Amino acid sequence: MPASAIAGLTLLVLGESHMSLVDTLMEPLNDNLTRQGALVHSIGACGANAADWLITKKADCGAEHKINGKQVIKGREASTTPIKTLIAAEKPDLVVIIIADTMASYDNPAFPKAWAWQNVTSLTKEIAATGAKCAWVGPAWGKAGGPYQKNDARTQLMSKFLATNVAPCIYIDSLSFSKPGEWVTIDGQHFTIAGYKSWANAIGTALGNLPKEAVKGAYK
Repeated sequence: MPASAIAGLTLLVLGESHMSLVDTLMEPLNDNLTRQGALVHSIGACGANAADWLITKKADCGAEHKINGKQVIKGREASTTPIKTLIAAEKPDLVVIIIADTMASYDNPAFPKAWAWQNVTSLTKEIAATGAKCAWVGPAWGKAGGPYQKNDARTQLMSKFLATNVAPCIYIDSLSFSKPGEWVTIDGQHFTIAGYKSWANAIGTALGNLPKEAVKGAYK
């Protein structure tokens, strides 16, 4: 079996509420990536859009898992940190962005395309300017309804939008990892721990199978 593409590399993983609470995506994803030989620093901030990572912005909840550390739940002490600051400190080969649901505006009849484009491209430009490589993980299927009004049509629209707008980041299509409704949710958008483990394993496999030149940044 060929070695994982991320073996020996440093990864910075940024996410939204899926990465911010107990029994969500952060722990199983960190475990998977670490087992592949990567050094992983993960940060989650609830409700943060892509452009919020250009500044410092308070969040209602969040978590952090430093390299060789343990997950720390930050609650209302959570905030974003400017991406340039994080990259300068960590010097990651690869930045992994898991931000989609916060920008999908499921409860809005119209998708705010211009706003989302500005959000996404402002972050990808900042990352590219540092020499780090980038992978952007799109939204996963949820269940229609719930407090966030998640629905399949907007989930697909958000996925297609990201797929065509995150370059030079590589796009990882989470919709290909499961069938609609396959992963059980607690509120339409957030999964049970079983769903998060499945998503984590699928993301980890996708990252490990990327071409080496796509994940090895300018710092190494």
